[in-house]
This record gives sequence, structure tokens and C-alpha cells, in this order.
Amino acid sequence: MASTVSDPSTSPASSVPGRPRPPAAVLAAAALAGLEAVALVAGALTGLDGLLLAGSRPSGAVVVAVLLGLATWVVLCAGGGALLTDGSGRRMYTGVATAEIALVMAVLGLSLGTPLLDPLTASLPLPALALLALGLPVGKLLLAGAPTALAWSAAGPRARVTRPDPGPVRPLLRAATLGAIGLALLTVTLTTPVPGDPADAPADAPATAGTSQP
Repeated sequence: MASTVSDPSTSPASSVPGRPRPPAAVLAAAALAGLEAVALVAGALTGLDGLLLAGSRPSGAVVVAVLLGLATWVVLCAGGGALLTDGSGRRMYTGVATAEIALVMAVLGLSLGTPLLDPLTASLPLPALALLALGLPVGKLLLAGAPTALAWSAAGPRARVTRPDPGPVRPLLRAATLGAIGLALLTVTLTTPVPGDPADAPADAPATAGTSQP
């Protein structure tokens, strides 16, 4: 009996699976995907503002298609980073990066072979912009293809540690919380100054410009 109790292999703590931290390559790849998603949202908001305020406004169908495409891009980009961090796979992450490379090459081919993108102006030559744009997806592919990232994805998703549910909140605590919130709102309402009626102003108050009488 004593040997059974003192054996660490049968203790409850040893039965809980460990949760190792992701390697540096996986964390860097996920951070890069998150930054790209934020940059896409910021660029979409800025570009949409200029697009709607332009003189030659596109049709509603074009605007909706652009918004749906950007939203899908943001979701896939952030979702691929989350799946890679969780160890659920790297297929979505590498698929988005490959599609980004294909998109950059397609835009470069259209700009060099057709006059469709001639009205667009840029501060740098188009080949230089294409090289800068290719740096992001190529870096994502290199990080996702690192040996540590491959081993992390091959190990599968991390095991979830089950935690006990928190106990129910006591009714007295809930009533005290609601009372404190109501008291705070009442205090803010009573202490907020209310602008007075101009008719209640004193008679000897100086008249504003444009309302003086002769």
C-alpha cells in the first residue's frame, strides 16, 4: 500500500499531459501572420475610404467583391497562423503564402504586359515593389518549413488540460455587484452638470455679440 501511494507514476499530477511551448519558428510565423492580417485590415479601411470618396466610384458589386476578398484573405491569414501555433497543421498557412506569391506574380505580369495598371502611380519601380511584396510570403514559407516547425506540426495538436468548472456565484455577491454598478451610474448622473436654459440667465449678464440692443 505504501509503495502504491508513493509511486509517482500513479499520482494524479503525472497523468496530466504536458503542454510544451511552440518553437521559435512557429511563434515567429504566427506573429508574421497576425501582423499581416492587421496590416490588411488597416490598408482595406484606408483604401476603401479613398475608393468611396473618389470621383469615379466603382459599382456596388465591385465594392462588395473587394470587401469579401479582403475579409477572406484576413481570416485565412490569421487562421493559418492560429492552426500552426496549435499544431493542427501547416497546410492553410503555406497555402495562403503560396497564393500570395501567385497573386504578386500575376499583378506583375499584368502591369508589364497590359496597360490595365498604368493609371496607378508608385514611388518605386514596379519590379522593386514586386520584390518587396514577395519577401513576406517567402519568409512565411521559410518559417513554416523550418525543421522545428515541421516537427511541431507532425506531433499533432496539443493536449488540452481539463480544468474544474468554477463554482456558482453567490446571490449576495451578484446583488452587491449590481448595487455597486447602479450606485456608480446614479452618482455619475447626479454629478454631471446640465446646461441651463438661456432664459434663466441673470439680467445683468453681458449680451453676446450680435444680440445687443440699442
